[in-house]
Amino acid sequence: MTTREDRLAYLEAESKKRIIILDGAMGTMIQRYGLVEADYRGDRFADWKQDVKGNNDLLSLTKPEVIKEIHTQYLEAGADILGTNTFSSTTIAQADYAMEDLAYEMNVESAKIAREAADEMTLKTPDRPRLVAGAMGPTNRTCSISPDVNDPGYRNVTFDALRVAYKSAAKGLLEGGADVLIVETIFDTLNAKAALFAIEELFDEQGWKVPVMISGTLTDASGRTLSGQTAEAFWNSVRHVNPFSVGLNCALGADLMRPHIADLSHIANVRVSTYPNAGLPNEMGGYDETPEDMGKALREWAESGLINIVGGCCGTSPDHIKIIADAVAGIAPRKLPELETKMRLSGLEPFNIAS
Repeated sequence: MTTREDRLAYLEAESKKRIIILDGAMGTMIQRYGLVEADYRGDRFADWKQDVKGNNDLLSLTKPEVIKEIHTQYLEAGADILGTNTFSSTTIAQADYAMEDLAYEMNVESAKIAREAADEMTLKTPDRPRLVAGAMGPTNRTCSISPDVNDPGYRNVTFDALRVAYKSAAKGLLEGGADVLIVETIFDTLNAKAALFAIEELFDEQGWKVPVMISGTLTDASGRTLSGQTAEAFWNSVRHVNPFSVGLNCALGADLMRPHIADLSHIANVRVSTYPNAGLPNEMGGYDETPEDMGKALREWAESGLINIVGGCCGTSPDHIKIIADAVAGIAPRKLPELETKMRLSGLEPFNIAS
């Protein structure tokens, strides 16, 4: 059996040779199972005081076989890295279901499920170890923007509250066997900075670290996060942690996301990741980009030297991941640029000062 150190050494070496494949959407796949309230509750939460259907992270405790089966399907489709079923596994997000006290357990168990699936696939292909990325979502609060239009100075969460929640989540993910941590779907950079601060704090305390991936989301074709930053300003805000990769996911389909990934590819001196939605949601809340559509688009990105890591977000499935993996196979990964030394600051826009 491989160790975390072995797998990370493999990832470092392999990412220089080829484009690394992430998995696809978890929520999309869960919907296919048609689970009902009783499935989410299981025996353990049969008498829970409120509805819990829709709390997909809870399924790691009540329907672990479903989550593992989804992971396995993505591995069989060609994924190198599995994201854990922990998008909302923070005390802050779980408060919606009065399940704050379960958040740590959700992180541990979700990482264990993904680890088990990845290790079983690694046994079948020992020359290609599979890795687990501990997924840390944005929470359902924003530290930079008031939820009350009549009180712009009001905040419904603090930086310290986010830090504490993220630190607990990161610790649980590593305890469960995650190889890397991914702070993803970032719509508010201050939330992300709380997560990154918490991760660094945890690393200092435990005396060892793992690679960190960072993935923002642009809310529309304006090319800005919800808190108003451009892609370059966002990168300037988080580059100090020297992540394994930076990229974009969710919100946009491949066509609309391309120019912003191109911007990142020119300014980031780390690997660039992307996992777009299968297009924009249609009138029924579905996603219309076929696996062939996404494979064609992302192959062009790869041929243009824009990406190092690729996968899928909302609306994608193992069919999408298989075709994407096949589409980028044999194409060299993006070369990391050598950048001029500058002071790189950020507000809503980047502010770069040359020496």
